[in-house]
Order: sequence, then C-alpha cells, then structure tokens
Amino acid sequence: MTSNFEGVDLVTIRDFSRDQIEHVMNLAEKMIPIALGEERSDLLSSHLLGSLFFEPSTRTRLSFASAMARLGGITLGFDQPLGASIQKGETLADTIKMVDAYTDVIVLRHSAEGSARLAAHFAEKPIINAGDGAGQHPTQTILDLFTIRKAKGKIGDINVALVGDLKYGRTVHSLAEALALFGAKLMFVAPKTLQMPKETVRAVEKLGAKPAMLTTIEESLAEADIMYVTRIQKERFPDLAEYQKVSGEFKINNALLKDAKPELKIMHPLPRVDEIQAEVDSTDHALYFQQAFNGVPVRMAILSLILGAKS
Repeated sequence: MTSNFEGVDLVTIRDFSRDQIEHVMNLAEKMIPIALGEERSDLLSSHLLGSLFFEPSTRTRLSFASAMARLGGITLGFDQPLGASIQKGETLADTIKMVDAYTDVIVLRHSAEGSARLAAHFAEKPIINAGDGAGQHPTQTILDLFTIRKAKGKIGDINVALVGDLKYGRTVHSLAEALALFGAKLMFVAPKTLQMPKETVRAVEKLGAKPAMLTTIEESLAEADIMYVTRIQKERFPDLAEYQKVSGEFKINNALLKDAKPELKIMHPLPRVDEIQAEVDSTDHALYFQQAFNGVPVRMAILSLILGAKS
C-alpha cells in the first residue's frame, strides 16, 4: 500500500487526489470477498475505531463498524449523544481529545458544518468526516464513484443527473466535485430554491464541468446514464413552511422511467422517503441497495490505508 494515506484526515473529498481515489477504489475491489464474509482478514486486528455519531445514521455507522469487524478491528463510541458527556456540557473539542486518547482513528458525524475540520484541529489521530451538517460526506462520495464505475465501467464521459435537494444534501456537494474531477457530464435537477450552492457550481466549473441547471426530472431522462436521487432534507430547513412547499415535488416511479434509457441506473444515498417508489426496486434501474453494500469494502479500504495497515 502507498504511504501517502497514512495518518491523513479525510474531511472533504478535496483531501484526496484523483489518483488516491482510484487507489481506494482498486483496493476496495479486492476487499469485496472479505466484505461478503467469503474470506477472513485480521488486517486491523490491533486497531480501534472511535465512532462518534451526533446525528442519526444507519448505513454509514454500521458500514464503518462492519468494515472494522471484517478486518479484525474493534469499534468504540456512540450513535447518539444522550449517553455521552456532551449532555453534561462537554465541548466537541474535549470529546475529541478524550476519544483521541482511546482510539487510532475517529469517524465523526455532526450537525454543524465545519465540525470535522474542527475535530481534525484538536485530534492527533486521523479524523474521517461521516457528514458535517449540509457540508461534505467524502466516504459516501468514494463509494458512490465506486458504484458508478462498477455499473458503467467508467466514471468519465457519462451523463449524471443529481436530483432533489441539492442545497442541503451534503452527499451531492462532494459527489459533484468528484464527478467533475473524473470528467463526467453533470445535470443539476432541483427546484430553484434547492439548487446546487454557488460555491459547488464554481468548484465544478473550475474543474472543467459545465453543469446543466434543470428544474424537472423529465428534462434529464433522455440523456441520463446515472440518476442520483436525494431526499428533501427536512431537518435542515430553517423554515418548515419552505420545506412543505417542495416536499414530494420529485417522485420517481415506473411510469416516469418509461422515457428513460433502458440502461439508466438509479442511485440514492438513503434513507428515502417517497422520492423513489418501491415499485422501482425490482427493476434493472435500481442500484441503491448495491450502492449501500459498497460502503463496506470502500470503507475497509479507506481505514486500512489511513491506518497504514500492511496487507
């Protein structure tokens, strides 16, 4: 393994170069038999993961724990702050300093944008951002790229429609930049009030992308090779009335998909609410459950590289 990863923080997708992302994906491919339980590994048997989830999570939290367990490591931490000293008034900085003393790497999810960067300032051990408010979610981005590559054989020169809540949906912020880095063609599909933040648009344009700004799914169907759907992030709206104006605006069902390319693949970081109807699950378009599994081998690869484990 390359030593370029050892001890580094992963706070935003910009922390890894394209070559590093490709290296992670190549290693993740080799990790699949271990992730499936078909092979055993003790690669991380001497390591401890600090798992700090101040916000609810199913896939990210469990896939990190699964990744550590499949590689022989141990996970410590909490999935809600109720059982932590944060309830007694302890600051995030102090919590990080304590967990830093007990573990070898820390995975943090927090509602405050910039929290992972703050944690990296106070921790000596590597910090992995598992989502900071409406900011970034870099490990989700890498597993999304991995999923696209496995489904399409490439990432560049394909049409990707990012659909839904592009303003508050942190997964699409990281993903848009990474897709632009790999040369994908981008379509941003959202209500005007939930379009991609200008900062992200500028970032992808700087990377050479020229995203199409669309307001309806139908506008993207004829060209999309990948449709990446996100739920409307109700918990991030400062005004509930604004949420109610856009809730349920985008819904994908089989009738809609009749106008899509037969080879269109639909992705979703999950959880979903009503934006993808259950009838789509049994079609060849559905890729989101395979996408969720891919979090395990990808996070196995990331943890192994950051911890400097030698295979």
